[in-house]
Amino acid sequence: MIDREKVLAALEGYDLSDARIGMVASHSALDTCDGAVSEGFRTLAVCQQGRDRTFANYFRSQRDASGRLLRGVVDEVEMVDRFSRLMEPSLQSSLAERNVLFVPNRSFVSYCGIDAVEEDFALPIVGSRNMLRSEERGDERDYYWILEKAGLPYPKKVEDPEDIDSLTIIKVHHKVKTLERGFFTASSPEQFHLKSKELIAQGVIDEDFLEDARMEQYIIGPVFNLDFFHSPLEEKGERIELLGVDWRFESSLDGYVRLPAGQQASLEEDGVLPEYTVCGHNSATLRESLLEKAFELAELYVKAAEKHYAPGVLGPFCLQTCVDKDLNFYIYDVAPRIGGGTNVHMAVGHPYGNALWRTEMSTGRRLAMEVRRAIEQERVEEIVT
Repeated sequence: MIDREKVLAALEGYDLSDARIGMVASHSALDTCDGAVSEGFRTLAVCQQGRDRTFANYFRSQRDASGRLLRGVVDEVEMVDRFSRLMEPSLQSSLAERNVLFVPNRSFVSYCGIDAVEEDFALPIVGSRNMLRSEERGDERDYYWILEKAGLPYPKKVEDPEDIDSLTIIKVHHKVKTLERGFFTASSPEQFHLKSKELIAQGVIDEDFLEDARMEQYIIGPVFNLDFFHSPLEEKGERIELLGVDWRFESSLDGYVRLPAGQQASLEEDGVLPEYTVCGHNSATLRESLLEKAFELAELYVKAAEKHYAPGVLGPFCLQTCVDKDLNFYIYDVAPRIGGGTNVHMAVGHPYGNALWRTEMSTGRRLAMEVRRAIEQERVEEIVT
């Protein structure tokens, strides 16, 4: 892990009265930018050539002579031929000269590499740098490890395909779309071997996919991504906030399940299996009797993170859950940073964040508000790593 003193030395050279919020232009970047400009910050998006027009053109900001925002959310664009160039010292120096406080998202880690993010990225990261590795499924201290330490509920792990005796989901990376999912389900060893053989033949998964796969009990129930925020600066109210809830649209799964059961079975007989590629999100709320349980999950996670990943959770985090028929939560994934579904809340907020803060409060805006408070209170070092 990069020496904290090096990061704080970089921060010492910042003019925080002219701080910018920066991020990789992917994943949740629009929510981050929208929230930042709502709180009066300028924004800087690091864009990769060939996938830049959303940020560099269509959501590019326009301001009047006084600096008042008229349109858009992206003030500056730093163009690179590939995102991993962020690890080059010259580019980092350029961003530091522009007082960029960097917000990590999943694309940042996926494209730049967790080792480089931990060891080579010298800019102040708003959030918990040391917790980002917990998303690397299969790592010794991944999010399943911390869920176990916290005593939190998660789907039962299946150790071997021959042990499959009920509906099981096999979590594996897609062979071609390397940042996407090659997930599939099976309810018996025979079904596992048949489906995996078909997916290998279709080029969806590698022949040695089991080396990095996670097999676990499939929880039948709705999926809720709980978008939380933990503030180390809060002194009057609760430090844990539920800002919103979202759920996913997955291709080709969502089209598959809209078909009658007979057609689904026919497709499966033909070797056409659904894929679980996330392509969008929608907003949701929970029945109020479930909110208490949701906060209990967050409390346990934050407490365990403080113990095992000091300083713990700083800012946004997302617990991705299923709810079974008895209204029990099971956590099947954790994002120790801004979640991938928060764009659904940008500009309009979410009922929970809005009710708490009495204004349109998205995750991106709450994150920027925390930066603003930290600057005003001269406590920025408490929210960066």
